Amino acid sequence: MIGDIRRNGYVLPLGMDSMQKFVDVGFALKEIVIKEQHNCRSTSYWEGCERSFLMLAHEYIFVLEKPIVVS
Repeated sequence: MIGDIRRNGYVLPLGMDSMQKFVDVGFALKEIVIKEQHNCRSTSYWEGCERSFLMLAHEYIFVLEKPIVVS
């Protein structure tokens, strides 16, 4: 599982970036499972603060198929 992160107020799509790297080297993307994130350590901290952003509350599971190497 991999989730996205926020840096300096902007979302860094680590999940999609990671998935694209696999596709770029030949893996086939079969499925994307989006899982709700539970028990995040920082949730209680951020729920008590005023914020100007949405909480990141999901993670990705990518189902990839390894390329067949024909020699």
